Amino acid sequence: MAGREEVAFLGPIASYTHQAALNHFPDPHYTIVPQTTIADVFASVQSGAVSQGVVPFENSSNGSVIFTLDLFADLAGRNPDILVCGEVYLGVHHCLLGQHSTPEGQDGTARTPAEDVSGVSPPNKSRTKPLRDLKHITKLYSHHQAWGQCNDFLTTHLHGIERIDVSSTSKAAEIVRQDVAGCSAAISSRMAGELNGLDFLAENLEDNEGNSTRFLVLRRRDDGPSRPDGRAGAGGGEAETDDEHARYKTLVSFTVRHSEPGDLAGCLAVFQMYGLNLTSINSRPSNEATWHYIFFVEIMGRKRHDDSGAVNQALRQLDGVAQSWRWLGSWENALKA
Repeated sequence: MAGREEVAFLGPIASYTHQAALNHFPDPHYTIVPQTTIADVFASVQSGAVSQGVVPFENSSNGSVIFTLDLFADLAGRNPDILVCGEVYLGVHHCLLGQHSTPEGQDGTARTPAEDVSGVSPPNKSRTKPLRDLKHITKLYSHHQAWGQCNDFLTTHLHGIERIDVSSTSKAAEIVRQDVAGCSAAISSRMAGELNGLDFLAENLEDNEGNSTRFLVLRRRDDGPSRPDGRAGAGGGEAETDDEHARYKTLVSFTVRHSEPGDLAGCLAVFQMYGLNLTSINSRPSNEATWHYIFFVEIMGRKRHDDSGAVNQALRQLDGVAQSWRWLGSWENALKA
């Protein structure tokens, strides 16, 4: 349809990122465009090929997505105009998908391996039982984040089986669909299983029943005066309130002089000085020198275009403490909106 905005997401179709994108950008207003990797989503937004993008950022059970953090670090300078302008939370419930599964026994109970490939019986720690016999499974495919989210099930029922990382959980389902031997399985979504016509060998594999992933919405930096910091980060012209701090988030990256004792503590103290609640901190290698890092902090509050408010004051103060810093966007808090 002519005139619809295009939004990139980590594909293929039926990935969890696809589901998050559909939730945030409902049809018929947007065209949702799959990308092969997270880097491809960043590149599409940076180039202007799409107006916005959706990428996974962190999982409640398994932590931050390091590929996304590295792209925000942008050590090669490929994505200088990328800003965060929104977030999406999605409950993640993994399925074990395969082909040619053996039906359940006559008594209705699933037949599972009594021991793993090494001959050692693992402890039964999983809250989930298989729906089918898993003895034919010799390879598992999924996105690397899924392994940690399903550790109890994998340890109990598929201990010692080869695990192969792929670009997304939906890509894992595509690979398993093409396995003519039927000896592989994917950890993926129900949507991916249905789309690829796969058997459901087990459901709700995740260790934590409340397992969820947070996705960030990306856009290019807007140089216009009315929206310099994305859709939710503009603001200004009115007094800052406690409610505003709760309603918005801001992401900042910075580096420190690793030779100076207390530099990291000094940077963090800046946010405390202005009453800003720090909700997360991550680090990734900066490539400046061995064991030097770039730090990412997420704070409650927003950067305002009129240069007022606590976040703006803190960033000015950060100038004199950090070796370098970069504002990566302000957006509306989806849990408080």
